Order: sequence, then C-alpha cells, then structure tokens
Amino acid sequence: MRFSYYSMQQTPPTTYQGNDRVLFGFIFGLLSFWLFAMTLLNIHVDMNKELGLSISTLSFAVSLTSLVSGLFIVVFGGLADRLGRVKLIRWGFYAAILGALCIALTPAQSALTAPILIAGRALQGLSGACIMPSSLALLGVYWSGKGRQRAVSLWSMGTWGGSSFAALFGGFMISTLGWRAIFYVCALFAIVGLLLIKGLPESRAEQQQAKRFDIFGFVTFFVGILSLQLFIANAPVWGWLSLYSLSSIAISVIAIVVFIYVEHGQAGAFMNFALFRNKTFTGATISNLILNATAGVLVVSLSVLQQGGRIDPATAGYLTIGYGVSILLFIRVGEKLLQRFGPRKPMIWGCMLIIVSVILMSQTQLMTGVYMILTGVAYVLFGTGLAFYATPSTDAALSSLPRDLSGQGSGIYKMASSLGAAFGLAISQAIYNGIQVSGEPIELLGNLINFVGQQGNLNFRHAAMVTMSFNIGLLLLAILSIALTIPKQKKQAEA
Repeated sequence: MRFSYYSMQQTPPTTYQGNDRVLFGFIFGLLSFWLFAMTLLNIHVDMNKELGLSISTLSFAVSLTSLVSGLFIVVFGGLADRLGRVKLIRWGFYAAILGALCIALTPAQSALTAPILIAGRALQGLSGACIMPSSLALLGVYWSGKGRQRAVSLWSMGTWGGSSFAALFGGFMISTLGWRAIFYVCALFAIVGLLLIKGLPESRAEQQQAKRFDIFGFVTFFVGILSLQLFIANAPVWGWLSLYSLSSIAISVIAIVVFIYVEHGQAGAFMNFALFRNKTFTGATISNLILNATAGVLVVSLSVLQQGGRIDPATAGYLTIGYGVSILLFIRVGEKLLQRFGPRKPMIWGCMLIIVSVILMSQTQLMTGVYMILTGVAYVLFGTGLAFYATPSTDAALSSLPRDLSGQGSGIYKMASSLGAAFGLAISQAIYNGIQVSGEPIELLGNLINFVGQQGNLNFRHAAMVTMSFNIGLLLLAILSIALTIPKQKKQAEA
C-alpha cells in the first residue's frame, strides 16, 4: 500500500491546487468515521435497551468497525493508487451514508436486528479504509510547502479530534435527540463531504509494471483474523470448549499458519514479512498494536459507570473531555520530545502515563462519586500518554525503513493500530461481560479488597477491576517491546 504521501510516485504534475473546500470535505469524511462510528463505544449500553441483542453480538458489533477498517486499509490504499484516489474517497462516502442509515434504521428486537446492525458497522469500517489512505495521499499531490503542512495538521485534527470527542458527542446526542439521530447526522456529514470534494481531479500513482493483487494472501489473513475475533467475542457465551469455540479457534490457527507459510518470501505478497527483519519497525509496530488494544479500558470504565453506577451516557461522556483536550494539546509536545530525546524515552513515558491512568480506572472499590473523579483524571493522563507516544512511535517505525518500503510499512503500521483497537475492545469486553453477566461477585477479590458503598453492583465493579489489571499487563509488554527494540539515540537533524 502507498499510505504515506512522502514515498509515493504520483501522477504527472497538475496545475490544480488544493483548497480549504476540498480539505474540509476530507475532514467531514474523517469525522463520519471517527466521530460517529466510534460513538458506539459509549452509547451501546443504552442503545441495546431498545435493540435487545445478546452481549456477544453487541460486543462483536462494537469492535467490527475497527476490525474491518484494519483489514481493508492496506487493500484499499493499493487499490486507490491504481483505480484513482478520488474514486475510492467517493466509495468511502457512499459506504458511510449507507452504513449510517443501516444503523439508524435498525429494527428493534427483530430477526433482522443483528444482521442490519452488523452490516452497518462493517460499511462504516469500509468507509474509513477508503477515505483515510486516499485523502492522505492526495494531500501530497495537491498541496505543497507550508500549505501541505497546514493541511496535514488539519487532517490529523479531524482524526484525533473525532476519536477523542466521540464519547462526549454520543452521550450528548443520546440524552437529547436519541441514539438514532447520531447516525442520521453521520449520513448528513458524509453527504456534505461528498459535495465539498466535487470537481476534485483524479489522481493515481504511476505503475512501473502491473502487479496482481495477492487474493490468496488477503483471504487467508481475513479468515484467520475474523475467526479469531468471533472466538474472542463469543466464547464467553458459547463456552470456551464448545464446538463453536473450538471450531472458530481451529479455523483461525489453520488460516494464519497457511498465510505465514505461503506468504513468507513471496514476491508481491499481501504482507511483506521482510519488513519485520527491521528490529525498530517491529518493536514500534508491536507496541502500537498493544497500546491501541488498551483502548478497551475506556469502554469498560464508561460501562461500569453506566451499568454499575447508573450514570447516564451524557454524564459519562462529559468525563472524557479531558481525554480529547489532552491529546490535542500535547500531540505537538510528543513531537518536541522526539526531537530532543529520540523516540525511545517519550514512547516509554507515554506508556507509563497510560499505566497510571488505568490504575486509577481500576479503583472500582470506591464509591461512584470518588470513582468518577478518578476516571476524569485518568482520561486526561490517558490522552497525554497517547500524545507523548504517537509521533515518536510513528517516526521510529517509518524512518527506520528504506524509502522504497515506507509505503508498505506505513500500511502495516496503520493496520496494527486498527486491529489492535478491534482485538483490545473484544478482549476487554469479553473479560468484563464474562464476569459481570454471571451476576455474582468474585469471592476472592471481595475478601482482599473492601468495596465500599452499594453492594448490589459488585459483579460490575469486580469485572471492571479484573479487566483493568489485564490491560496493565499488556502495557508492561508494550514497554518491554520498546526497551528491547527502539534505539536510545536522539534523532539526527539531517534525518
């Protein structure tokens, strides 16, 4: 995939110059994915009171958008280079409109409820996979100099801002207009974005030679990842040793083994395994996957407040304001830390801040009011940690690769972000739901820790504490990955 515009061979120079109208069209597309698609992380509890889905089906629907986006972003990035980036963006807007309307019109407690909701979430994932790499590539084609820098900054703000304020927006909307209104507005945003990019000239990458798409590699990878996701989401309900669970994990293992065996060393493979010979790239990508996986704690903390503390979605969403603000405020600080210390230290510092954040979120033994204060502080620390980590990690991963591999590397790195978020959400939800759905607290945990206040919600509070502890373990693995692979030296100015 040619995800990074810095390394792409472009179509011949054009007199067309990018403008703010088109740029905001891109931003509307990013918001249709990040702001609206991600609201389900916050509103799914209240939303399901009307829909009446099983916990496993709902958990799968929540994580499906990130999963589909991660799986297809590499595919659509390469497809855009050949078929046209503007065309892929239009396809993304169409998918956003259709997906949003599917969710908005999902019938309640019907045989069609689950299929329509899942179809809508999948279309939202496809939308993100179409719009993100194609729009970023076009910034390098039609913008230049300081104008490009400004365009990239605004593009990034659409991504970070949308994801950061999704919970806040979702809570406000569900408390005022209802959850269905969120997705009608999403469709409207996509329509506006489609109109704003009208007249944008087509752009393709120069092809030195025709390359066949590695269908077999993609299919085996897709089957392996999807089967694993189904196992994680449904095993607590199916039973860990049930026929369905064992069949899902068996299909996943077989597909992934076949994928690795056939693809390794193959020219034109869906995933270039040669990239992982680079220790720095591998370590940055692994830590990126893990860090995105810990996003599941945000969903769990909001869930325990709403389910165990009976906090309404709007109030829960207000607690996340610090998360979004801290990301936007400190993202440039991460860049400055990279320039001064190199990538290793700010990446570790970011992970440590997130560990402190998760520790605060794990204090569910406290009463709701105190826990809400700790959660609010935790969100600020989580966002600050991500801001410290993001730029140094991306730089460490991509600057360590040869220029001719940077496009493929950026695609895999971005895929790791989305798949990490998808699996992290699924695993955290599986642990949380598997414990709290029993309705019984964990006796050992109750004996070790004094859970003050209301005792009727102990199953929710225990489930959240165990989930948070699991994620702290993941973050320690991320720090280990960074410490073993990322160089200590400061980045040289000429680099």
